[in-house]
Amino acid sequence: MIHQDTHRNFTEALKIPDIRLFIGSLGFFTLSSRALAVVIGFQIYHITHSPLALGWLGLVEAIPAISLAPFGGYITDHFSRRKILLIARMFSCLCTLALALISLQSHINSLISLLYFSIFLAGIARGFADPANTAFEAQVVPKHLTVNASSWIGSSWIACSILGPAVIGFVFDAWGAAVSYLIITGSFILSWICTAHISSKPQCISRQKEHIFKRIGIGWRFVFTNQPLLASLALDLFAVFFGGAMILLPIYANDILHVGVKGLGLLNAAPSFGATIITLIATRYPPIARAGRNLLFSVFGFGISIIVFAVSKNFWLSMAALVFSGVFDGISMLIRRAILRLLSPDELRGRIAAASFIFICASNELGAFESGMLAGWIGTIPCVLTGGIITLGIVALIGRLAPELRDLKFDVTTLERKSKFF
Repeated sequence: MIHQDTHRNFTEALKIPDIRLFIGSLGFFTLSSRALAVVIGFQIYHITHSPLALGWLGLVEAIPAISLAPFGGYITDHFSRRKILLIARMFSCLCTLALALISLQSHINSLISLLYFSIFLAGIARGFADPANTAFEAQVVPKHLTVNASSWIGSSWIACSILGPAVIGFVFDAWGAAVSYLIITGSFILSWICTAHISSKPQCISRQKEHIFKRIGIGWRFVFTNQPLLASLALDLFAVFFGGAMILLPIYANDILHVGVKGLGLLNAAPSFGATIITLIATRYPPIARAGRNLLFSVFGFGISIIVFAVSKNFWLSMAALVFSGVFDGISMLIRRAILRLLSPDELRGRIAAASFIFICASNELGAFESGMLAGWIGTIPCVLTGGIITLGIVALIGRLAPELRDLKFDVTTLERKSKFF
């Protein structure tokens, strides 16, 4: 009987059809976007052989995404989140289809410009899609299933983060960029279909007539006055901004480890493989009982993994370091997802999600630009090594300055009947 109850709790979220559809929607979208990052990164580096060109790639996507995210959060709280996602997903399909057509031409100068322009348009879609997706998840998932559903959603996201880069590297090597982009487009379409089949959900929509900028500011004020939420976002922002090495993987694959585009796909997939292991464990044993402590430890472990990766010139050691970086990042992701979900009032979810997205986008895309710039200046290996060391310092600083985050705990038994593992 105990075994049956544990199994029932383990799969409870998956019994709800709309949660399964949401997992499919996010999974196919992740599959596409992570594969897209591999193809566009390798394609641009293959043409330019410039770390700075990879840095510009991150900046080109970040500018529209960060600029539009506050408005995306406002729209998310005032209009149907499901419809916003459907429009944004279709826009992503059109962007990757355009990339496929662009890749067929042979004029290199115009090719680079058009590739950047297409990614710029994809950044516009992200500015609206990411806040809507985070807020829509809270509508799809009942609150008492938050931990279990978050683990399944996180596991799906990470599994697709493995599959997308790993497979697309072999596709690119065999058939080139254009075919790769067409396959990615098909995956975006499947994401759209899953989203379209999720039933409409009741949504608390404010009817107050305050100015749009004032209403956007309400969400940001909530974030900046909630120390655990702000500190967790800042920790992820600075750790990934300085410690992220993903944008430089084409250089490692091509010039340092000498494994080509197939190896690049595997290197991109390695962190997600590590994160999958930990999120599958978390479906039974969520790491949020002592959320603040575990978050700080996980980011510290991430920094150590990046340092090992930076100095490694052996492919398998590099893979192992990236796998462990994914394990620690997976713990961090689950805890930050729980903090965002459990500390956000429903009427502010879109705007708080937009603020979270800006932190994430700044860490990833602006961090990519920073890495490209610094690698071009001091070299790729010193750049990644320095970032890992800075990450360790950031953990120590935030742990000291944010005691509410450090001491943050969640009573798991009030959310789901789960055992405490971490």
